[in-house]
Amino acid sequence: MSKVFVVDVTKCNGCYSCQMACKDEHCGNDWFPVARPQPDTGQFWCKLKDETVGTVPKVRVRYTPTLCNHCERPACQAACDAGAIYAREDGLIIIDPETCNGCGKCAESCLYGSIYLNGELGIAQKCTGCAHLLDNGYALPRCVEICPTGCLQFGEESALADEIAGARRLQADEGLKPRVWYRNLPGQFIAGTVYDPASEEVIIGARCRAVSGGKLLEVFTDNYGDFWFNDLPVGKWEVFIEPKGYKQKAFYDLNTRECINLGDIAMEGE
Repeated sequence: MSKVFVVDVTKCNGCYSCQMACKDEHCGNDWFPVARPQPDTGQFWCKLKDETVGTVPKVRVRYTPTLCNHCERPACQAACDAGAIYAREDGLIIIDPETCNGCGKCAESCLYGSIYLNGELGIAQKCTGCAHLLDNGYALPRCVEICPTGCLQFGEESALADEIAGARRLQADEGLKPRVWYRNLPGQFIAGTVYDPASEEVIIGARCRAVSGGKLLEVFTDNYGDFWFNDLPVGKWEVFIEPKGYKQKAFYDLNTRECINLGDIAMEGE
């Protein structure tokens, strides 16, 4: 009976439809006993996070829809002294707006920053999975229904088993067992452009190697002299640029805590 969300970030184009649909559904609308109205500002029960990584011109923009993870073992529920947080039969986690005293302990405990405090109403609030819609015969939450690219999916865990296979949680869950799964989360990258300063031309087809521990990756520069090592784990890397007819150029101790642009790499002929 457990419901889950599956998010394929490669399908997200940053249209913000999910975020706007959530606002449209919950701002100014009272869905008691599931939820009181979401404030017009300050809360995003469904939030599209955008992140720009790298440096010009090796830049990429990443979009990641985020919401309450409706954990199987929610830290927020354990932290709530008022007993206001409960799990439905379908697995959705609800903050009872009548019982909640607004103490904020649930928000402090949430690893995902998905719980907000409403000072005016004196309660904590978050994504409900649009439980009020599901209870009235709708198959999908508004954010999923509105998504034009199919980035967001929602349904029975068993029905989405193929989508969940190979997916992962947004971050370490510490045993909470979140029910929001992410497919194709990007890793870090190391990129650069290889050129010959003597001819003032880029070098096409230059062999480039990246080494970390026992892992070896190999790519070749494209028609613009660019190379990209994509989806790298965080760690220490060494990169070797080895075009035929040129002296090798090496970069050591590259730390992929952040995406790295090595810039324009001038090569010297042998």
